Amino acid sequence: MALTGPARGRTGADRAVRVLCAVAALGAVAAVLLHLFARPPAPRPPAAAPEPRVVRVPDPRSAPVRLRIPALRIEAGVLPLALDGGGRLDPPGFRHAMEVGWYAAGPRPGEPGPAVLVGHRDAPANPGTVPVRNGRDNIKNAVFAKLGRLRPGDLVEAELGDGRRVPFRVTAVDTYRTERFPTERVYGPVPDPQLRLITCGGAIDAGGHWDSNVVVSAVAAS
Repeated sequence: MALTGPARGRTGADRAVRVLCAVAALGAVAAVLLHLFARPPAPRPPAAAPEPRVVRVPDPRSAPVRLRIPALRIEAGVLPLALDGGGRLDPPGFRHAMEVGWYAAGPRPGEPGPAVLVGHRDAPANPGTVPVRNGRDNIKNAVFAKLGRLRPGDLVEAELGDGRRVPFRVTAVDTYRTERFPTERVYGPVPDPQLRLITCGGAIDAGGHWDSNVVVSAVAAS
């Protein structure tokens, strides 16, 4: 996936790290207001990104704490994340590659609007070790490795801090080339509670990045 960020040396270790996905490119480069919340823009490359900023949220009883996707056997903790100083949203750090990040400035699951949750597709098997050896041999699947296998009708369930479970049903699974990411379609205002689950996808391009984004859309189930 093509990600923006500072240039780095093209060592073998660097090339191996660059194939990792920080998260799907999230549309705009600068944070702007969209339906009362800031639109999460594209993250930085994984090798250049520090641990993202986990935030404390008001009324944690209504904030998501776990995400369940039975069809993929996913049961993952949710970390509330904020934009960094550059106006970018990062997923949980590689040490938390099996957890999901929730954009805490946006809607909460169950509220009107698209609640945005992001996760890694893959990650270093031993985060923090240098170098990553033998190409992708030291890379493992992460929480959203199989996200693209979801189908319309599949259940996605967000558990809130007070123990309530808010069910959603998948309506669409789309893959978008990063340079043609439909920001308004993914993040635009909607009148009902919806989810957007996002990770990287497509193919690894000549620069060592995933070239596309997998976006799963889901609506509140009755």
